[in-house]
Amino acid sequence: MAPLLKLEGLTVSYGQRLALQDITLQLPLGKVMALIGPNGAGKSTLIRAASGILPGYAGKIHINGDEISDLTTMQRARSIAVVPQAVSLPPAFTAWETVMMGRTPYLNFLGQTSASDETIVRAALARVDALDFSDRRVGELSGGEQQRILLARALAQSTPILLLDEPTAHLDMQYQVALMRTISRLAHEDNLAVMIALHDLNLASRYADLVALLIHGRLDAVGDPGDVLTVERISNAYNLPVEVIRHPFHQVPLILPSDRDDYP
Repeated sequence: MAPLLKLEGLTVSYGQRLALQDITLQLPLGKVMALIGPNGAGKSTLIRAASGILPGYAGKIHINGDEISDLTTMQRARSIAVVPQAVSLPPAFTAWETVMMGRTPYLNFLGQTSASDETIVRAALARVDALDFSDRRVGELSGGEQQRILLARALAQSTPILLLDEPTAHLDMQYQVALMRTISRLAHEDNLAVMIALHDLNLASRYADLVALLIHGRLDAVGDPGDVLTVERISNAYNLPVEVIRHPFHQVPLILPSDRDDYP
C-alpha cells in the first residue's frame, strides 16, 4: 500500500538544539501509527512538523506525493486534521458549534454553512458517540467528552490524514480505552492514515498497527508492535528495567516494570 504521509530526512531545530534528526517514516491509509518515546524524544515536534505548521525544517514531507510546503493553507487543511495536545476549547460554544469549526476549509467566503456541512458534522459527532450532548456548552463537558469533541472536529474536516498529540493525557482508563477504540475503528473502517503520540506503551501495543520509537529526536525503530516493543529497546529508551510478556487475550506485547536489580 502506497504511503499517504511520507517523511524523508526530516530534521527540526529549535535554535541550537536539534529536536528531530533525519526522520524517515511512511504512513499508509488504513493504519494507526503510534509514536512512543520518553519525554523530550520529539513526539510532539514530529506531529507539528508533519502537519506543516513548523517552518524552516530540513528534509521532505510529502502528502500523497506532493511536498507539503507547495500546498496552500487551505489544501493542507483539507488533507490533514490535527488533534493538538491539552488544547482549551472555547467554553461558551456548544459542542455542535465547536465541531462545525472543522468545516471551515470548505465554507464559502461568507462563512455560510450548508445542509451538507450539517450532515458531515452530525456524522462526525455520531462516530465519537457525542450526539447526545451536541447542544451542551463545551465548558459543561467532562475531559473525556471534550476530547471526543476535539476528535469529532478533526473528523469534520473530512481529511484522509489524522494526527493526534497525546489525546489520552489526563483521561481516566475508561475514556482512554474508549478513545483508542474509536481511533482504531476510524482508521480501519474509514481508511484513514492516523499518527498518534502516546505515553502509554500498552495502549500503543493494543491499538496501533505500527509503532515508531523516538529517542533524543532520532528514530530508533519502526514496525509492528511485537518487533518494536521489546525488553531491550524499551529498557534502553526509558532507562528502566521492564518485562515484556504476551497479552493473555489479545496476543500483543504487554509491558510491565521490572523489579530485577541487575539493570545498570
